[in-house]
Amino acid sequence: MSGLRIDADRCVGCKRCERACAFGGVVVEGRLAHATDACTLCGACVDACPVGAIAVERGGAPAQGRALSAYRDIWVVAQLDAAGAVLPVTFELVGKARELARARGYRVVAVLGEARDASGQAERVLAAGADEVLRAVDERFACPDAEVWARWLAGLAEERLPETMLFGATAFGRELAPRVAVLLQTGLTADCTQLDIDPATGLLRQTRPAFGGNLMATIECPAHRPQMATVRPGVFPVAAGAASPGGACSPAGEARVTDVPLDAAVRPRVRSLGIERVPSATIAQAKRLVVVGRGIGSKKNLQVAQRLAELLGAGLGCTRPLVENGWLEYAHQVGQTGASVAPDVLLSLGVSGAIQHLAGIGGAKTVIAVNEDASAPILDVARYAVVGDCVAFARELISQLEAR
Repeated sequence: MSGLRIDADRCVGCKRCERACAFGGVVVEGRLAHATDACTLCGACVDACPVGAIAVERGGAPAQGRALSAYRDIWVVAQLDAAGAVLPVTFELVGKARELARARGYRVVAVLGEARDASGQAERVLAAGADEVLRAVDERFACPDAEVWARWLAGLAEERLPETMLFGATAFGRELAPRVAVLLQTGLTADCTQLDIDPATGLLRQTRPAFGGNLMATIECPAHRPQMATVRPGVFPVAAGAASPGGACSPAGEARVTDVPLDAAVRPRVRSLGIERVPSATIAQAKRLVVVGRGIGSKKNLQVAQRLAELLGAGLGCTRPLVENGWLEYAHQVGQTGASVAPDVLLSLGVSGAIQHLAGIGGAKTVIAVNEDASAPILDVARYAVVGDCVAFARELISQLEAR
């Protein structure tokens, strides 16, 4: 198994390793270094040790006792909305899974649980590029009970041995994926913004923001299968073959739907008393978006941005500092630590363009940026860049729109 190996004969207790570790993963006691549970195997202590007493050991047999070569295929856990239609993030993951599966010569398998046979949903997933849909139709899926889903998915994975499982990082996906990982005794990387795979070994390279979005970490799971990751909606493009909810689908080749039952012993522990809809920001799906940053100057100027968004028929997004200041709720945050967006038009007002923010707007087709700082990074990625007062710009645009 992976771990930190410390040679007691070489260690001199100098504490350089302890000082080099940012996580408290190694401590020196009695002139001998010891690894703690906080160790992340980052290797900082290895570089700091002047006598070569520390080494990082990686690999080993998987905890499940099976050879890694026994695991095959890329699975996508399909999620449905309240109306029973497949969520867009499912199609985004199917498209990415096709890319990963192609590198390995594997299939893409989607897993779909429905409370009733919602006509055409499995076929829509097939049309998007899945080779097979494992489907269960059972009333126990009526309430989004993560325990029911987790036991079903874990049972299927134990039986069919997928190499990788991908989940949409929705509210439900973030609750479900960790439960499945615990049941399967494997690792999970949450909120990934990039996925890549080693064609030879199948090792999934999972990249996500770390330290509040200030760094990007690439995480691997070398000794356990399946490899598991959640991906936020909007990070990847929708698979080219994805059909609209009412559109026609034409699954190609030998794609098929396989019905797999939910174990009768699985009993829901959550009883739904009703569903209440509440207003929420939907910036991830917005076709037009106004995004504001600290450059708007004060909270009262949000009214200007809100009015402009209303006139443009656009959603309203913001950068992380505005959320931290309490000006807008987290649902409006755009960037690696917020929502990844892909609007047709994005109007950026007073946003400097930190790397974390730029990564979150990479899918935007047209970016219009207004900033007083001519060296602001956002201006470099904008199709139309305006150097000037963003609030004055917004007020003038509002005047022209209202005069129409």
